[in-house]
Amino acid sequence: MHPALRVGCCGFAGAKAGYYNTFRLIEIQQTFYDPPQLKTAAKWRAEAPPEFEFAVKAWQLITPPATSPTYRRLRNPLPESELPLVGNLQPTDPVLRAWETTAAIARALRARVVLFQCPASFTPTAQNLANMRKFFRKIKREDLLFAWEPRGKWADATLRDLCDSLGLIHCVDPFARLPITQDINYFRLHGIGGYRYRFTDDDLKRLRALCGKARTDYVLFNNLAMFADALRFQRMA
Repeated sequence: MHPALRVGCCGFAGAKAGYYNTFRLIEIQQTFYDPPQLKTAAKWRAEAPPEFEFAVKAWQLITPPATSPTYRRLRNPLPESELPLVGNLQPTDPVLRAWETTAAIARALRARVVLFQCPASFTPTAQNLANMRKFFRKIKREDLLFAWEPRGKWADATLRDLCDSLGLIHCVDPFARLPITQDINYFRLHGIGGYRYRFTDDDLKRLRALCGKARTDYVLFNNLAMFADALRFQRMA
């Protein structure tokens, strides 16, 4: 496999030791729902091989609004006063604190990429665009790369302007659309038509043809058969 191609899953699939021995990349999902303690992240880093790479999914308080059903997984529900202040990349104190928590875990894992996944409800309104620009210009990225996964319909010109001006990697499911940015690819494969989809050999050949042109290709499977599909793709690549 080409060293610039990195393959893994969105979340541990099976035992950690077996995962570490199979892949060299994972996107941590727990950081989205309810971040682990720093000592837990440090333990994961210590258990993994030195060359293993962690990517981190930003805490949900940053991206979806509090009406998202995923907020039910918070161990400590937010106070009523903060519910309107979270999500949608608002540059508010609760969102900025959520970023500091995410960034601390990324540092503990020595992660290179943080993914910001926005829901379909985050459309290119004037307010959302203003929030996005203020948020990404306010936070400290240090040495981190930021991947942004928008959902819904966004014009290519808007995507290009945001990614260029804010230094973002346009994260996509390449079976749904191609990215605007080209230096680094960050692909998240959700399954063609749904989470239960299992990728065919022809699908994986199409995916392989999309890799190799960027400086680095991150390929992360996020379907029900993600471990098996990622392993087949890794062996093919």
